[in-house]
Amino acid sequence: MANSVQALHSFRLPSTARKIHRIESVEQLSNLVWHDECLFLGEGTNTLFVENFAGEIFLNRLQGIHFQESNTDWHVQVGAGENWHQLVLQLLAQGIYGLENLVLIPGSVGASPVQNIGAYGVEVGEFIEQVHVWDFKLQRMQILTQRECEFGYRESIFKQERAKTWLITQVDFKIPKAWRARTHYGPLQSLPAQASAQEIAEHVIAIRNSKLPDPNKLPNAGSFFKNPVMMKRELESLKAKYPDIPVYATEHPEQVKVAAGWLIEQCALKGFCVGDACVHTEQALVLVNSGQANGADILALARHVQKHVYEKFGIEIIPEVRLIGEHGEQALYA
Repeated sequence: MANSVQALHSFRLPSTARKIHRIESVEQLSNLVWHDECLFLGEGTNTLFVENFAGEIFLNRLQGIHFQESNTDWHVQVGAGENWHQLVLQLLAQGIYGLENLVLIPGSVGASPVQNIGAYGVEVGEFIEQVHVWDFKLQRMQILTQRECEFGYRESIFKQERAKTWLITQVDFKIPKAWRARTHYGPLQSLPAQASAQEIAEHVIAIRNSKLPDPNKLPNAGSFFKNPVMMKRELESLKAKYPDIPVYATEHPEQVKVAAGWLIEQCALKGFCVGDACVHTEQALVLVNSGQANGADILALARHVQKHVYEKFGIEIIPEVRLIGEHGEQALYA
């Protein structure tokens, strides 16, 4: 019998799965059988079920937070099913600073290394010491170091084919005690140089609340598309035509990120809808379910947005949201 997944993903589309396993302890894992139509799911804030899913969902609800410290660092071991935002708030309350720029990012701790979540000049990968995974293929636990996670912009080893049988069970963070404010990025530049971690967190929360719709009130998955990365030399012709185009530095000196939301906005797509699937009226990077949208509506809207951005700028924007079809993850044009 099919099980509803509508409440398990933040787009709230009326989809189903064949079976749902709720994982609350690592001892359960050796009793579960993996096959190609299995899907790992945390809080579903970066996942969109565009069809009924014919497979089984492994719902990660592993809990627990443990603290250790050395002379120079805090070491924090966190169950993958913990809520990311609540973790950041707990660290702030205990005087452990470094993740405050990433406050209010929706989702679970286990999802954070998969996407290498980032915001306002900080990426989580720089604070991850190691990641624990249960390998269903080998039926054993593995521990990956920060380097082995292969972190990049919204990328990691956990998105690769070889990781499809890995369930993240725990994320270990190493957070330096020698804290410095990171206020160089965009709207954080208005903060004073001596801003505290709490002040940064409050500022980020205010910005996010003003820009991004609450998925509990207007179902969405946050930023639907990644900010495209391009070579600086490719940017010159765009700059000549669009001098106000927002760009951001990357870890590679010859590359920059272009603001995908700005590209969409320049195509006059704010408020554009396909059925009840709409581009948000305030934040063009966010697609929303304004009522009774279905998977076909969201896909059609995303394709329309991608097409118009490419036609105007020659830039292909790629979904950041994970699209799940009948047999598992799929591309925008499946």
